[in-house]
Amino acid sequence: MLRCIFGSVVLIALISPGWAEEPAVVTKAFIDGTGPGWVTLGEADFDLINTDPDTFTWHGEEVHCKGTPVGVTRSKKKYTNFELVATWRHNKSGGNSGIFLWAGDDAFKNLKPNQLPPGGIEVQILDHGYAEQYEKSTGKKSDWFTTNGDVFPVGSSKMVPFEPKAPNNSGRSFPRKDLSKGIGQWNHYYVRAINGEVRLWVNGEEVSGGNNCEPRTGYLCLESEGAPIDIKGVRIRELP
Repeated sequence: MLRCIFGSVVLIALISPGWAEEPAVVTKAFIDGTGPGWVTLGEADFDLINTDPDTFTWHGEEVHCKGTPVGVTRSKKKYTNFELVATWRHNKSGGNSGIFLWAGDDAFKNLKPNQLPPGGIEVQILDHGYAEQYEKSTGKKSDWFTTNGDVFPVGSSKMVPFEPKAPNNSGRSFPRKDLSKGIGQWNHYYVRAINGEVRLWVNGEEVSGGNNCEPRTGYLCLESEGAPIDIKGVRIRELP
């Protein structure tokens, strides 16, 4: 568990319900992406890969994604070690989206519209209504994913997930707490990706992640996956 985040404010909250019990340590941090080394990413920093020209519409530091067709907009440059912040809100119940980290060149070969890259580490962005819709449409339990910040490897990529893990051995790291807000409300993600390890903070508290990721360098992607979503304040700080 990280004790220090450079240039950021970190609060370590010790929760001790009784003098005879060991205190639980909760790492909290709200990083807004300001300060030395932080760079704001905008339209000029991304390329459309397999979507329509109007799938992602930028207005300054905010981008609206209409959700169709399924696909991604990809960063122009590759990143290895970095911190990333982004604020997002779903505009439709059951909305699905995500941020891809470390997606390699092979993930974009012959990528067609209505496909997602088969590689990278995904930091998922799901609206709470997705679980109910999934169970209703499939008749299956939604116990293999959550709507509060799963982190997982995509396709041929690899990651050893932090506990708790999805029960189906999919490599998903489940969040330790349910902190995401519902439709129409802004949520804040802070991601720390360094030396093949990914850690996610949702609305100021660390919840999920994994290590031993492969690949551990590559592109960032914003995902269009069927529903409208707004994302703003995408900022990155590269680390050694």
